Amino acid sequence: MANPTQPIRLIECPRDAMQGINEFIPTEVKAGYLNKLLKVGFDYLDFGSFVSPKAIPQMSDTADVIRLLDLKDVETELLAIVGNMRGAERAMEFDEVDVIGYPFSVSETFLQRNINSTIESSLETALQLQNLCEVKGKDLVIYVSMAFGNPYGDMWDPDIVAHYVDRLVSEDIETISLADTVGTASPENVRMLFSQLIEDFPKTSFGGHFHARPDRWEEKIDAAFEAGCTRFDGAILGFGGCPMAEDELVGNVATENLVNKFGVSGQLKLDMEKFAEAVAAAGEIFHI
Repeated sequence: MANPTQPIRLIECPRDAMQGINEFIPTEVKAGYLNKLLKVGFDYLDFGSFVSPKAIPQMSDTADVIRLLDLKDVETELLAIVGNMRGAERAMEFDEVDVIGYPFSVSETFLQRNINSTIESSLETALQLQNLCEVKGKDLVIYVSMAFGNPYGDMWDPDIVAHYVDRLVSEDIETISLADTVGTASPENVRMLFSQLIEDFPKTSFGGHFHARPDRWEEKIDAAFEAGCTRFDGAILGFGGCPMAEDELVGNVATENLVNKFGVSGQLKLDMEKFAEAVAAAGEIFHI
């Protein structure tokens, strides 16, 4: 169980919030929003991705966005998502990028749909990414998509997840985030899986990337936290989520909820004035 006074690490995910928006957000607008987020004091900012512009056109300007970021006196680390080695090599060109994120999955069907890969091929890519990150001095986080089940009928149980986590950890992957990709995880499954993995792999840092309806977020966060997880992804206003959820209410966990939940106990060190400014700016970007 997590220590109630242990610091919570927050990953703000504007990339996840913006990537599904059809209308292209101008590069300068994206950068302006990200610059506001950088002043808040999040641990990490999942700000962009180096993937096919045909697949995710909204993120086609990530390289241009980087050049407009004001990183002076900023401690927040920049996290970029890649879907293959080509994207990783592109990300490596930027010293500003601190962390590479890669979407693995225990669902073969999802991997084929998401990054056109098999499980075995994706594991090999994870190993190559780990080696590349070590050489380039960057960190790596592996996202285990569909960690709590999938809508395709692919086999799933906690032991399957543990098997693939074991293979990742054996390749020296130190940070793994479990993703409730379509928002169907139950608190019982969340608690059971985090408890099992944290006990079995005590040197590994586990995070939670949850998608949920607005009235279901807290039970998942509580279950993960009670099992020992202290690393959480969120997106201001709860935008984003998986298009395959087929439910517009299944978005990211709203960062405001995480801040309200953990901030009062001193587990977060954020500039609340800057956070309020970022929330207001998000409302303008997402037309709220």
